[in-house]
Amino acid sequence: MRSLRLFLVLLLCSTVIFTNAQFIVSGVILDSASREPLSKASVFCQNTTLGTLTNKEGEFSLSLKSGGYDLIFSYTGYQTQTVRINEQNKLEVLLVKKDNNLEEVVLKSSFEVADGWTKYGDFFLRNFVGSTPNAAGCVLTNPEVLKFLFYKKTNRLKVLATDALLITNNALGYELRYQLDSFVYHYNTDINSYRGYCLFMEMEGTDSLKRQWNKRRADAYAGSRLHFLHSYYDSTLAEDGWIVDLLDEQNSKKFNKVTNPYDTTYYTPADSTAEIEIWYPRKISVTYRKKSPEPEYLKKMNLPKSVPYPISYVDLKDAIAITENGYFYDQRDWINQGYWSWKNLADLLPYDYVPEE
Repeated sequence: MRSLRLFLVLLLCSTVIFTNAQFIVSGVILDSASREPLSKASVFCQNTTLGTLTNKEGEFSLSLKSGGYDLIFSYTGYQTQTVRINEQNKLEVLLVKKDNNLEEVVLKSSFEVADGWTKYGDFFLRNFVGSTPNAAGCVLTNPEVLKFLFYKKTNRLKVLATDALLITNNALGYELRYQLDSFVYHYNTDINSYRGYCLFMEMEGTDSLKRQWNKRRADAYAGSRLHFLHSYYDSTLAEDGWIVDLLDEQNSKKFNKVTNPYDTTYYTPADSTAEIEIWYPRKISVTYRKKSPEPEYLKKMNLPKSVPYPISYVDLKDAIAITENGYFYDQRDWINQGYWSWKNLADLLPYDYVPEE
């Protein structure tokens, strides 16, 4: 009996350790040519509040909760680098200087629109920041860094930035620093895509304001993609209110309920990597039953007011791996339509966001 009690205590302790597991990633950032250390280089985990700057010797250290991250390294005048991490590591990062002459040629090409912000600024914000209620509380404080290029032959708009975009999200209480690689809008298909790296910073506020932010964050989380990924990882899809349907193989307008989303046809459980994997051969619809869709969403999508639940559609180009914190890869293999495509930067929550119980 004593041995059994000891075993149970050890099991409980190991469970606590696993649940609260952390790891440290550290290293040094150097100039790739001279190998001189780069002081005050930026190091942060994509879509989180976790970041730091290098010291005089170019060194950095971050303590991270278990899960996966895209670690971003950037320094003015150098090309940004990304490293995917999910365990303790010590890195040597060699940053390469940008070819400024080439960059200037691109930005000053014949495609650049001289009065781009005046002509396309509001349009860009609606499609990048969003058109949700939370988007109304967002302010881009440095629009002068944006460059707008229009390609008449392909009827598309491309937006670049000469520096990180600084966005204040007064609705959710975050300052966002977004390194925009590019934003592209295709007018012929009404489809846009953008790539970049975002660091969240908590805003200061009164206790009353923080309570408002916490409530809005909880509302933004409910039914979000991050919520769905957490539920899939925790094996709580049904309890959390999710329904997954798979497009019929013969009928492109019919979806059939996936009775068991944890069937090995679609799902691979966590192994030593602590990652799960999901794969669907055709488009899926994802319904969240514990929330009504916002009136603004119904109006935007020309849907009747009687629609009871928000529905998103997902195409997976390949299997994706999901980690404990909701991070997944490869993110280029996931394509949103429907409700989640309406939710843009204004409703984005960091991977280290933890809903209050």
